[in-house]
Amino acid sequence: MKISPIKSPEQFKGLVVIPFFEVGERDPAINFESYSISKNLFLGKKDSQFVFEDKDSDRIFLLVGLGKEPSYKTVKTSFRRLTAKQEMLFEKKVLVWLEDKMDADLLEAAVSGLLLGTYRLGHYKTPDKSPKNWSKVNISILSGIKEPKKTIEKAQKIANAQIEAFQLVDLPPNKVTPKYLADWASDAGKKFGFDVKVLDKKKAEKENLKAFLAVGQGSQREPQFIVMKYRSKAAEKHVGLVGKGVTFDTGGLNIKTQGMVHMKCDMGGAATVLGAMQLIADLGLDINITAVVPCVENAVDNNSFLPSDIIGSYSGKTIEVIDTDAEGRLILADGLSYLIQNFKPDTIIDFATLTGSAVGTFGYECAALFSKNEELSKRLQQSGEFIGERLWPLPMWDEYKTEMDSEIADIKNYHGKPFAGAITAAKFLEFFTENHPSWAHIDIAGTAFGDSEFAKTKHATAYGVHLLIKLIENL
Repeated sequence: MKISPIKSPEQFKGLVVIPFFEVGERDPAINFESYSISKNLFLGKKDSQFVFEDKDSDRIFLLVGLGKEPSYKTVKTSFRRLTAKQEMLFEKKVLVWLEDKMDADLLEAAVSGLLLGTYRLGHYKTPDKSPKNWSKVNISILSGIKEPKKTIEKAQKIANAQIEAFQLVDLPPNKVTPKYLADWASDAGKKFGFDVKVLDKKKAEKENLKAFLAVGQGSQREPQFIVMKYRSKAAEKHVGLVGKGVTFDTGGLNIKTQGMVHMKCDMGGAATVLGAMQLIADLGLDINITAVVPCVENAVDNNSFLPSDIIGSYSGKTIEVIDTDAEGRLILADGLSYLIQNFKPDTIIDFATLTGSAVGTFGYECAALFSKNEELSKRLQQSGEFIGERLWPLPMWDEYKTEMDSEIADIKNYHGKPFAGAITAAKFLEFFTENHPSWAHIDIAGTAFGDSEFAKTKHATAYGVHLLIKLIENL
């Protein structure tokens, strides 16, 4: 799909998409050129649409209601709905005629939405007819903002990175293995301009990444520890990222009894960090980034690690394994320790589909946020609220720390109780952060993969990719 700005709609023939803010019942009818659209037919209410054809000008008009004060997410969803559900209207030429009220942020949301709507889940379907070739569709944008081309280009890069994250999570686990993620990172690094180093099993053993290796020892698929570096000469700050990359989680010997079919999404944190690395480099942001993505498969085998095992870690601390299904925090522990000891970033953020407890607390509406740094916490919340990727803080009080005490090792990986699961998991991770003053843990178990109007089954959301960019832009 080619998207570019134009200055005049004269002589345009084809589909014309016009978004409208909501008007009151006493306001005059909406006028467009020689057409008067009755206020009784179309008021611009949120999620409303009105289609009519003018044969004389060879145009089809598609009016899209955005409501009175549309948010970034409202606009993005409205435009995603167009290409997702009305693709037959999108022929070779399309004009999107934006209201003067549509600022640069809403233009960005609209363009991103149009691109996201072209994504389909049928990666392995044998089509009975050829799918739509979106590369042949040319969309012209008529906008009153200054330098719309820059905004359009940025929106396209955001959507492209999110679609990559979609695919990483939605593809099956026999495709997206630890090696697949490592190869993806290496290819993206070459294409977008960031350095990638991958530690395979032997190299990880030399580095003493013992907790990471323990989780993957029951799988025939070799674990991969991905380290990525993006550097900018103009950077003043250094941000570290860690993403949980469990490409499939059986639960190990504490095998899952329900919901295992969705466990291909347990690398949602890895997808967030990988997508964000692509986007940061593609946008050329003035920031230094070091990202660590530990990738493993948690399988059931005679070599699987056992409940009650004592394992080591990169930090040198010992861990009592209470539950092999609390595996994500083990690979994150080594990821955090490796990042802090070797790169010393100013701020650290990790993303992980970590606990069902986070879903039990917030459902699927927002992610659980853990941080003792109030400024970082507020910046994350503000960034997420603006683009519609919400997160909300839970306490990190030290009273919860004792829940993870072990009598035989330095710490245990699970407290074994049916309460405060997300909080105690965060306290476990905190144990491996060396008391870093600017660290945030984001549990995306309820937001990385879920139901929506855009598919009949659960699918990826790319939660966190844009959130990170918004945060970095405001640091």
